[in-house]
Amino acid sequence: MTTLLSSVPSSVSTLAPWQPGDVFVGATVLDDPADDHAGKGRILQLDAALRPKGELQLAETTHLVGGLKFDPQGVLWAFDSQGFVVLNIHRDGRVVRRAEFGARAWSHVNFAADGTLLLAEHVVGGTIKPEIQARMKTSIPFMPGTQRFGDGHVFRFTPDGRLLQEYGTETHGGMGGFLGVTMSALAPDQRTLVYCSETGPRLMRYDLADDRQLPDLQSFAPPFPPGPPPMFFAMDHASDGALWVLRGGSLHLVDAAGQSVRQLPLEGFGWALVDCTADGAHALVSNFFTGEVAKIASADGRKVASFATGAPKAVAGLVEYAG
Repeated sequence: MTTLLSSVPSSVSTLAPWQPGDVFVGATVLDDPADDHAGKGRILQLDAALRPKGELQLAETTHLVGGLKFDPQGVLWAFDSQGFVVLNIHRDGRVVRRAEFGARAWSHVNFAADGTLLLAEHVVGGTIKPEIQARMKTSIPFMPGTQRFGDGHVFRFTPDGRLLQEYGTETHGGMGGFLGVTMSALAPDQRTLVYCSETGPRLMRYDLADDRQLPDLQSFAPPFPPGPPPMFFAMDHASDGALWVLRGGSLHLVDAAGQSVRQLPLEGFGWALVDCTADGAHALVSNFFTGEVAKIASADGRKVASFATGAPKAVAGLVEYAG
């Protein structure tokens, strides 16, 4: 049954009751020929076998919807960094915009054990490398009243939006030079943040307790071997605390010393999101270029399920509902 959501007047939902193992995918409908990041916000609901269950069409967003993550209360968070939008999607279908976090280009959140939130800025600086700018078909907005996209920092908030601390995280900028903390994962020790600037060659770390940058967990410098240059896209901790890191064409199990102790090759290149499942035996990954979502076995990389979203260059959020 189609339900009109009262908090966002024209948002429409066919989401089914959430079940543990359901998968949610941010797959914006890109329908603006002048802007390849703009379109109707959409979140797809799949079951544990990646079969369609429902869909949420959003009214509050203008560009790619991503950074999907469930908080401890089972509320789904979603972001539109170009629109400065933070959304909460509740189990009863309510969509609530969280304007109290201000007009920054937030791209995702981590939930600390003490109840605080760690929001990360997707962009940094105020310029784009000319060779990248010439190929872009979208505009990165400045923060209101400034001449910069953002600071590429991580900020700690109370759940009601009160700022507690700003962390001066280093960023790489990625291929375009303007990407900040595009993805991060809070380690089980609750003090180490592992993160990257997507398409950059650094897997960075920050000590939140001592408020200081740590040596990179992994990093690469030219000359690079043949093929796509080493670059980082996403990371997630499995239920046993192990860190899985996505590098575009392969998924790596990285130990505390920064060594890839297991490498799972993936089909093609462009795999940009990863979410480890609650069963500890699988990982969800998505390909930005093709729009494919896949479920793979952590032991050997075997693909056990796949779903074609039909949204190439639009999948920017991926998360399992663990219950």
